[in-house]
Amino acid sequence: MENHQQGKNDVAALPASTKVSVLNCIDLSSPDIHQSVSLLKQACLDCGFFYLVNHGISGEFMEEVFDQSKRLFNLSLDDKMKLLRNDKHRGYTPLLDEILDPQNQLYGDYKEGYYIGVEVPEDDPQAEKPFFYGPNVWPAADLLPKWRETMTQFHQEALEVAKAVARIISLALDLDVDFFDKPEMLGEPIATLRLLHYEGRISDPMKGLYGCGAHSDFGLITLLATDEVVGLQICKDRDTKPQIWEYVPPLKGAFIVNLGDMLERWSNCIFKSTLHRVVVNGQERYSIAYFVEPSHDCLVECLPTCKSEKNPPKFPPIKCRTYLTQRYKDTHADLNVYSKQQT
Repeated sequence: MENHQQGKNDVAALPASTKVSVLNCIDLSSPDIHQSVSLLKQACLDCGFFYLVNHGISGEFMEEVFDQSKRLFNLSLDDKMKLLRNDKHRGYTPLLDEILDPQNQLYGDYKEGYYIGVEVPEDDPQAEKPFFYGPNVWPAADLLPKWRETMTQFHQEALEVAKAVARIISLALDLDVDFFDKPEMLGEPIATLRLLHYEGRISDPMKGLYGCGAHSDFGLITLLATDEVVGLQICKDRDTKPQIWEYVPPLKGAFIVNLGDMLERWSNCIFKSTLHRVVVNGQERYSIAYFVEPSHDCLVECLPTCKSEKNPPKFPPIKCRTYLTQRYKDTHADLNVYSKQQT
């Protein structure tokens, strides 16, 4: 059994008036599947966030992934810009590239990131699809030795964790356990690893300054690993005025899992995709997000167990590629901006 403790920069360092969220903790190694389903269902109905422990990825390997992530972000800006994200959403995203809450943000997010997707060679027919499929952008091996191997391994292991979580979600929605294992869903997923680095700039919501603006995730589920620096906040009810934000403390060795908008659509809003943001306290912060969506051509429509005569579908069916493409366009800077800067 792994040791799971809150980090040294946890809630004890926050002001006494700070609200802290208490999340359910699901043990992926537990033989009691009924308890796991019950805990997950309660979390999905309540706030859409939970901790996942004993997920099978070792603590030592997680430390290696974080170390390799820091090596990437410690490169010079010139070196990182040579790895700039492409139109397949692979590669480096600079500070302020993304603006997730334009109504409340003065600037973009004070974070830099790096996208790594499922590797699809250029000569593979899948690579011809317009978005999300294709080869990754990899740093040169002499610049960052072992980097590609480490990230590829983590990507593969995290996908297996996500599939295990999806099976519990299936049961919580009264579906067959392998509902999300189909080829058109997680059999050929759009799974994206994103490394994140928040610089030390202090966030100030009153002035529209955020490490990461308020948003809900786009897809099915997200697995989030963080360092020990507190920063993630969730808002359980986005319609409450003023909105009430609660910190989610890091839990060493655990993933923080949250549901995405696509699962909320699938479940006819029974399960919640919750608003969240990152408020930085002046310390550098690193996190690793793993976003899991169904395949490019998957049709997302209300699940049969989530609709009735009294509760008809709230959303029309939509192809995964259509939905994701629009969400990415809405939140990321146009790549032409960087072309103009370099001329």
